[in-house]
Amino acid sequence: MLSSKMEKALNDQVNAELFSAYLYLAMVAYFEDQNLSGFAQWMTAQSQEENFHAMKFFSYIHERGGRVTLESIEKPQFTWASPLAALEAALAHEQYISKRINDLVDLAIDEKDHATNSFLRWFVDEQVEEEDHVGGIVQKLHMIGTEGGGLFMMDRDLGTRVFTPPVNA
Repeated sequence: MLSSKMEKALNDQVNAELFSAYLYLAMVAYFEDQNLSGFAQWMTAQSQEENFHAMKFFSYIHERGGRVTLESIEKPQFTWASPLAALEAALAHEQYISKRINDLVDLAIDEKDHATNSFLRWFVDEQVEEEDHVGGIVQKLHMIGTEGGGLFMMDRDLGTRVFTPPVNA
């Protein structure tokens, strides 16, 4: 059984994950508007992944006898100065989510909630991967710039990403 404090914190994380999906969907629209369909495809997969994360939290709350309470989702930013600025915003957002996950782990440890601590380990590892992937794209954009052939090649490469729910999740 979840404590009321843990239940609230996990519900807040459901909202944060849904906001992440919404933010990345706004980036899909931005990239489509910039005629960067590969970037848009990459962000579509990212949005789907965030929805998957939200549902993992949603299901976990129920499994532990808690009640999911959905709150309003904040309106996301919807335009950026450049593709690089959009990806830098995505990286900053992933770092913010990593901090939230770490704070949840700290709360689970403080409350001696071993089941929630175990559940959150998957997300700790996932956030390392998230930051690495987005950070790598940002680094490449710094190298190639946001105009010309390099951007075209990167757009093509990013367009191959599809979201497949992890089997071991």
